[in-house]
Amino acid sequence: MDRNEQQLADIREMVAEVLELEPEELTDTGDFMEDYGADSLRAIEILARLDKQFKVEIPQAELPELRNLKAVHAAVLRHSAAKS
Repeated sequence: MDRNEQQLADIREMVAEVLELEPEELTDTGDFMEDYGADSLRAIEILARLDKQFKVEIPQAELPELRNLKAVHAAVLRHSAAKS
């Protein structure tokens, strides 16, 4: 497993915990709100955990775009690259 795959697996586990799901239930493109019943508070919690776990600062303005695991991983990669 390379670094990106490990990071995606870590994000999957973290998001699944926030959404109270098993990591296997979370697909890369499943919509957090429509498919998993997430609300805005859980979305903000995901954002806060990303900040803490991956040391990235994703602006809350991007929150509406972070609708699935693939989009969250892309945002973490984008903001990690911008930081270094």
